[in-house]
Amino acid sequence: MTTKRAVKAVIPAAGLATRFLPATKAVPKELLPVVDRPVLQYIVEEAAAAGITDVLLVTGRGKTAMVDHFDRRPDVEARLEEKGDQQRLAAVRRSSELADIYTVRQGEALGLGHAVGTAASHVGDNPFAVLLGDEFVEEDKPLLPAMLDLQEKTGGIVLAFMEVAPHETSRYGIASVKTTDDPDVVEVTGLVEKPAPEEAPSNLAVLGRYVLPGTIFDVIADTKPGNGGEIQLTDAMATMLADGVPVHGIVYRGHRYDTGMPLGYLQAVVQLAAQREDLGEEFRAWLTEFVGDPKFSGGRKG
Repeated sequence: MTTKRAVKAVIPAAGLATRFLPATKAVPKELLPVVDRPVLQYIVEEAAAAGITDVLLVTGRGKTAMVDHFDRRPDVEARLEEKGDQQRLAAVRRSSELADIYTVRQGEALGLGHAVGTAASHVGDNPFAVLLGDEFVEEDKPLLPAMLDLQEKTGGIVLAFMEVAPHETSRYGIASVKTTDDPDVVEVTGLVEKPAPEEAPSNLAVLGRYVLPGTIFDVIADTKPGNGGEIQLTDAMATMLADGVPVHGIVYRGHRYDTGMPLGYLQAVVQLAAQREDLGEEFRAWLTEFVGDPKFSGGRKG
């Protein structure tokens, strides 16, 4: 079975980001910097590297700065050109050259399924990718190309999974699966949203990357509020699975950067800064000295 390849991406980014208040009172969480690029740029770069250059941002109130980031800044560019700062000039221009950025407003925060459903008129009947707005993967270990390839081959839904510790299952959508000839590809037989550890069918958690058929929009429209009183994307996918739509998953073996919570965000900043050619050596030396200083080993007081 072969289907049309997905060429559009949807990035749900309408959340209030209450975990980061007061920083996110005026600045969208998706624009918090990871060293010198905002989280959202890493995600759009991930889509563009997979050949997707049509990106729809699902936004909410107070989020217009996300669109501005991907627009041109002739005044800034002219100043950098005058100074001969070609490196920063290229970096500023890059964000406006990555993809064609479109937006749709999610009027109310009614869940991930509802957010994806707002993309119906933009996507139409075609398959499309969904990339959650607070996580991304290693540049040199991409995930999306393999997902697009698999969905083009099998049709239906393609998910991404990561293995989690048993006590973490209540934070994620968890799948029950059957193995295939490919050790990194599984056939999904069931999905459950945020199960307790004793009720989880496996330790395979849904990562924030999906490739979905356009037929999911009608299913989302008929999906009732579920966990947390929200319209859950997991519930819509489970309905399609029960109706015989094929669902496959790719088990991701690389590193996932989760910036949705302060600890994960700080870890991403440290990890990526330590890897930078221009900053890494000096930063790692300082970090080693800092961690080894007994004054800070138990947290600074006084």
